[in-house]
Amino acid sequence: MTTGTAPLTHHHYWQGAFVDDEEAGRRLADLPATVEAALARPLETETVLAACERLAAALRDPAHPTHARLAEHLADGEDASVLTELAAFLGRPELTRKLRRELGGTTPQRLTRPDARETVYEAWAPVGLVAHIAPGNAATVAPLSLVEGLLAGNVNVLKTSSADTLLAQHLLAELAALDPTGAIAERVIVLRFSSSRQDWLRLMCAPADAVAVWGGEAAVEGVAAHVPPGCRLVEWGHKISFAYLTADAWHDERALTALAADVCLHEQQACSSPQVVYLDTEDEKEVFAFAERFAGALAAMPPAVRQEEPGPAEEAELTTTELVARLEQHLGLTRVITAPDGSWRVMADTRPALTASPLHRSVWVKPLPRRRALATLRPMRRYLQTAGIAGSRTDVAELSRLVLAAGATRVTPLGRMLDGYCGEPHDGVYALQRYSRRVAVQADERFATTACLDDLTRPVSFPAPDGPLLDKAAVQELNAGVDPRDAELYFRSGGSTGAPALSLFSYDDYDTQMHAAARGLIAAGYDPARDRTANLFYCGGMYGGFISFFSILERLGGVQMPMAAGPDHRVTARMIVDHGVDTLFGMPSYLWQLLHDQADLLRSYGGIRKIFYGGEHFTEEQRRTLTETFGIEVVRSITYGSTDLGPLGYQCTESTGGVHHLHADLHTLEILETDADRPVAPGETGRLVFTTHARRGQHLGRYVIGDLGRALPGPCACGNRSPRFELLGRGGDVMRVASYFLNYRRFVAIAGQDCGHRGELQVLLTRSSARERLTVRVEDTGTDPQRLRAAFLAGYEELRSAVGDGLLDLDVEAVDGAALDRTPTSGKLRAVVDARR
Repeated sequence: MTTGTAPLTHHHYWQGAFVDDEEAGRRLADLPATVEAALARPLETETVLAACERLAAALRDPAHPTHARLAEHLADGEDASVLTELAAFLGRPELTRKLRRELGGTTPQRLTRPDARETVYEAWAPVGLVAHIAPGNAATVAPLSLVEGLLAGNVNVLKTSSADTLLAQHLLAELAALDPTGAIAERVIVLRFSSSRQDWLRLMCAPADAVAVWGGEAAVEGVAAHVPPGCRLVEWGHKISFAYLTADAWHDERALTALAADVCLHEQQACSSPQVVYLDTEDEKEVFAFAERFAGALAAMPPAVRQEEPGPAEEAELTTTELVARLEQHLGLTRVITAPDGSWRVMADTRPALTASPLHRSVWVKPLPRRRALATLRPMRRYLQTAGIAGSRTDVAELSRLVLAAGATRVTPLGRMLDGYCGEPHDGVYALQRYSRRVAVQADERFATTACLDDLTRPVSFPAPDGPLLDKAAVQELNAGVDPRDAELYFRSGGSTGAPALSLFSYDDYDTQMHAAARGLIAAGYDPARDRTANLFYCGGMYGGFISFFSILERLGGVQMPMAAGPDHRVTARMIVDHGVDTLFGMPSYLWQLLHDQADLLRSYGGIRKIFYGGEHFTEEQRRTLTETFGIEVVRSITYGSTDLGPLGYQCTESTGGVHHLHADLHTLEILETDADRPVAPGETGRLVFTTHARRGQHLGRYVIGDLGRALPGPCACGNRSPRFELLGRGGDVMRVASYFLNYRRFVAIAGQDCGHRGELQVLLTRSSARERLTVRVEDTGTDPQRLRAAFLAGYEELRSAVGDGLLDLDVEAVDGAALDRTPTSGKLRAVVDARR
């Protein structure tokens, strides 16, 4: 892909290469086929976000080679602040906020269920080909317009003025080069030619599905002639902005200074610059008096730093407007006050009709009582943009409604008319919606457990992760550097594998993750239209279990009884019965205790059909008990996740045990060897390493979460194409005891498979003066401890060797389930309790 210096005659960038006029003309003739080929391969939103973020970082760094290359293409009189302005727009926080505001999320093109209770899927789809006709002498508009087209997933062809530099071409070439997939380059064409070249303009617009044109009425009309029927014409034309002051405000010197700053910033060249100042009065004397005072405020402004002097046509308009206004002074209609050097002019006019200014610090001052504002302004509604309003709080509220009804699209305080905010609509519309179509697919009952239609066709694909591996300590260090604006929600982990750790989220990130977990719950067989759910996760102490599943059910629109895990099992069981609950959410250890403690009541009720669990696992024997004893039809993982990364995997109706699908729209999964930082062989067990792509303000890349697992080959019987993996315990499940490595999960498997043990199991490690001691503590469900001990020695060779060699004492004891050690925050069973000193 070409990003270096192009030959002097190669003014056009076409899908990864710079070409000359002859080649561009040849390719333009075949543009429809080019578009069809590009649209055949979808563009992931994350691909655009990642490339834009890398380009933004380069533009912010004056020492970066990309910054230097692009600085060579700045126009005379422009400085590097243009590149800084571009970097501000291209940063991930700004673009993700824009996507959320305009298209509702950061993956708007995925067909998901807006109402989880219905098998109806909706998405924002690209319109196809967007032709962008950029204005001259506006360095940032052209490339940013095309980036908006990319965010909506379109193929884009951009026309820049023949008088412009090649900044847009080279900037977009740099962007494409930062995408290793090549999908961005395939969707970017940038041409530089004069508008008089009508044959090229026609070829560019003929296959377009939307044409975005920047400029005045003449420019729009010239392009509109080439827009085919049914093609969407998106006009970003010239607009007129004005200020409106109440009596209190126009006597306030601070208001006059702020208004003068709005006039002088960019010399009124922005659409949001005030051209007219309206006073809420009918008194001509007040208008003339205000004009005198406002002239003083303009005179106090710093002189203009002009990049370009007004051209002959602009000079003629300035002279003519001022001359006519001076002539009308003799009729008592106007009063003109100008700078001695002609650098500014205030023209007071007793007639309220909106009049365009000749710009360059030229301002009309007019009377307009608010009762006549609507009738006066509405005839110009097509041209109105920003109203800078000054007055009391009540005045601002009332006048805002009035000017918006008249046709204005923005209201700001004085001094901030040219300011914007991230995600702000432009001229009353969201650009990304103009470059998109809202599409829908209605499906039948076969899709009841399909939350995203795209999962049936292709997995989400992200660039391969790179960078160093992170452990929990490294992530905690990263938290210290998180921008406070991105730390809106604080969670603490349950502490089952060590000291509780702090995790930080923005509300946007939390919302994204809860929607993803909700989709996973549908895949697992949860039915929000019919299931009545008791949320029995633990709550308090900044632990996120109960809160997260409350949020998930809220997004699903499911019926919820937010009970939380409480110590009084009788009260909880009574509420389940009284409220007709048929689905339980919670930790396996808590649900197991609840069901057995209140077995008589809950078995006689017989209404519990589904259990969705998280944080721990049910053994196969426990599942059999739930099915045979309590009549539970579905026992499935509610999600696989962590406090710091959020939901990582989900089960489908075909998944059993520790098998999960990856939340591929949120994360990339690597499986690395346990003793080396390289991928395991296909199907082998290794460390699970996650890179998350949907976080604002945090980059959690290549996080070694502490779990072990293996990838599962081949397609899943459910039809979902998302990658699958099987959880095979935690690294902490492996204990070094008496010079041997022993695995907690082997004890669980032997107890269940060889002895039919259905209760919980915990390993306690202690040390005596002579040797180490391993005590297997099992919930007392009737299984003989001595039989268990014999099964462990018979079925676990390493354990048998350690005991036989006199290095280890082995005990098995049956205890009440409530006596087992658990983490106080989450209620999780502590699998291994190491009390050795």
